[in-house]
Amino acid sequence: MGISIAICETDSDASMCKVNKTTFVKVYLGNVGGYEDYAEADLVISGPESKAVMDKDWEAFCKRNRVDPAAEVIYVAKVKNEADRAKLTPFAKKNYTGWVFVDKVPADVARKIIDKSSPDDRLTGWDMVSFEEMGETCKKCGLSWDDGRGCIGTFGPENSLLPGIASKLGLPIIANAVESSKAKKVFSSDDAKELLKEVAVLREKLPNEGKAIVHRYSGVLDRLEKMANISIKYRTNFYFV
Repeated sequence: MGISIAICETDSDASMCKVNKTTFVKVYLGNVGGYEDYAEADLVISGPESKAVMDKDWEAFCKRNRVDPAAEVIYVAKVKNEADRAKLTPFAKKNYTGWVFVDKVPADVARKIIDKSSPDDRLTGWDMVSFEEMGETCKKCGLSWDDGRGCIGTFGPENSLLPGIASKLGLPIIANAVESSKAKKVFSSDDAKELLKEVAVLREKLPNEGKAIVHRYSGVLDRLEKMANISIKYRTNFYFV
C-alpha cells in the first residue's frame, strides 16, 4: 500500500478549488419523491411510440440519428437531429436518475435534500470538473506544492525504511507516518514546523545509512519540506493518507 502526504487545502481561502470542493452540486437519493422539481431526469420514449410518432419517416429517422430500429427505449437527448427531437419531445416521459440538484435551490431545501443522502452519494463542484480543468487550476494555485501537480504527493510504500530510520533518530511525525495514515490523524501547521526540523535532521543523518538510502529518500524529504512550508505559509493542516 502506498502512503501519500497532503495538506488540507480547503482550510485556506487562497485555495483555488475551495469553493468547488465545499459546494454540493447534486446528491443521489434514489427515490426523488417530493423533489421532482429539482431532480435530474432523462426524457425517454419507447421504441414503438417513437416509430408511431415518426410514422413513414421511421427508417430515415433511424439512419440520420443512428438509432437502432429495434431499440426498446430512445433517449431524446441522444437524437442528433433537432427537428426530430422537437417532434418526439411532447410524447416523451421523464425517467428520473435518482440524482437531485442542490446548487440552485433554496438553502433550506438544499439542506434537507443533502441530509437525506449518504455522504458517499454527494457530488461537489470539484467532482464535476474535468481532469484537464483540475490540472490547470492546480498549476495556478499557490497551495499546489507538488511542482504544480497538486497538493498531495507520494511519501512511499507502507514498507518504506524511512519511518524506521526516523524512529531511531527520535523523529515522531515521520516515524509514525504509516500509523498516522491508518488512524487518519490530522496535523496542524504548528506540527509542520516540527516536521521541517525532522527533515533537517534526516538530511544530516541519512548519509550514515549509505548513499543508496540518501538517493532513495532525498525526493521524499524534498516533498515533505515543500508540503510543510506550504502548510505553514497558508496555515493549513496536513495528513498522511
